[in-house]
Amino acid sequence: MEKDFIKELGYKALDNRLKRISDRMSHDTRKFFKQIDIDVEPSWHLVFKLIKENKMMTMVEIAEQLGYTHPSMVVMLKKMTSKGYLVSEKDAIDKRKQNIKLTKKSYDLLPELEQIWSSCERAIYIMLKEDLSILHYLDQIEESLKTVPFNERFYSEYYKTKN
Repeated sequence: MEKDFIKELGYKALDNRLKRISDRMSHDTRKFFKQIDIDVEPSWHLVFKLIKENKMMTMVEIAEQLGYTHPSMVVMLKKMTSKGYLVSEKDAIDKRKQNIKLTKKSYDLLPELEQIWSSCERAIYIMLKEDLSILHYLDQIEESLKTVPFNERFYSEYYKTKN
């Protein structure tokens, strides 16, 4: 059995453990998309779903609803646009705004993507042994971090030990 330092650290490496799980799932999904020759990134599915549901959105609206930073959203949307999945148009009323929509290429691919997403969702559900209690804990962590940022949680403790 291989030594797993992150696992041994337990809660002390929570962020690393969550990132490792996320990276593994993204890597495996990316590998699957390559196998079936679909040029889509795993992280894009939320953007596809959100814009499909709303027909048209601004970058700010997408970032807010996903809880992503503006810079990471810019990168993602530019890449999706360059691959032909999104198109943006100047807002008729406010010329500073860019309205983002799915392209015909996206709508043509959506039935297959939706089938893949459904399969992924089922695989996650089975992997969790149909126990969704982890979501409750993740909700608590996210809410807690919104209330008091992580750096503020250890700031005073750090300075106590420094003196």
